[in-house]
This record gives sequence, C-alpha cells and structure tokens, in this order.
Amino acid sequence: MVKILVGSKNPVKISAAKEGFLKYFDEVEVKNFDVPSDVPVQPISSEETYKGAENRAERLKEIDGKENLGFDFFVGIEGGISETFDKWFAYGCMCIIHKSGKKSFGTSPHFELPKPVTKRLLKREELGHVMDEIMKTENSKVKGGAIGYFTNDVMDRKDLYLGGVIVALVPFLHEHLYFKNESN
Repeated sequence: MVKILVGSKNPVKISAAKEGFLKYFDEVEVKNFDVPSDVPVQPISSEETYKGAENRAERLKEIDGKENLGFDFFVGIEGGISETFDKWFAYGCMCIIHKSGKKSFGTSPHFELPKPVTKRLLKREELGHVMDEIMKTENSKVKGGAIGYFTNDVMDRKDLYLGGVIVALVPFLHEHLYFKNESN
C-alpha cells in the first residue's frame, strides 16, 4: 500500500493524484491537507507556479514529519499561467516528494488563454473566479474548470492534471537514472 498526501482540499486535485498513482501502484491510500502555496492566488510565471507546487508538497512533508503520519509521497499541485511566444497559457504544475526527500516535477498540457481572460489574470484575479463569471456558474475549479469550458467538455480539470501527475512520477520509476547521485 502506497500512502500519499495531497496538499489541497480540491476534489479534482485529489482525484488526479490518486488516479496517477494507481497507474503504477496496485493499492493507494490518499489523504489530504489544505496547505498554502505561499505564492499569489494566481501565479503568473513558471517560477511562481512551480514554487507553489513545491511549497505545498514541502509543507505536507513537514506535517508528516512532525505528526509521524507515515506517508510515502507528498503531492503539491498548483495551477498557473506562463507566457510563451507572446501568448499566455494555463497549466498545472505537480511536485512530488518521496519520504526520502527525492523530489520531481511534472506539468499538465498547456492551453492558450484568450486575451480578455489573460488581462484579468495579470491583475492577479484567479482563473477559477474569472471562468465562473464567463460560464455563469460557481466553483468551476472543482468541476470541469477552464479547460472544460475551452474544450467544450472534451477534457476536464482532473484529466488535465492527471497527465502532470503521471509524468511527475517518471523519476521514481527510473530512480537509477534520476537519483543516482543521491542517497537511497
């Protein structure tokens, strides 16, 4: 049984983490703690987005150490936006830390944002709130999210994040290549 702790109360992030780990492990126990990212509510660079995911995972590892909870992996997931080729893209960043301290990162696919949305995000409005207004709904970030809207529900937020969790696990599947200079 692999025990993972996810740094969010958002059911979409928890579900994506569980499904990603189940691709590689037969039995997974998932718990969650809502921990802060220590970055702005709307990260607007890869540095902020990666740091937010890392901060969440690190906080979980600290909690586990203090409370001796016995988790194997700590998962931080942070949604953010980054600029490439004069366009803004939304995506999720995943940081996974093993109880040994080994750390890896992954990202979801990136999807382009329209300029009216980007303008608001650059003012640090959160993508979920902007999309709630556009979609005339509430709390879309625990449902299909922006990706659901922009793909006409072909992909939802869990699907988007699942790929990021899977690729963040790659170094743990091939530790001899990724962590060979680190103690086991």
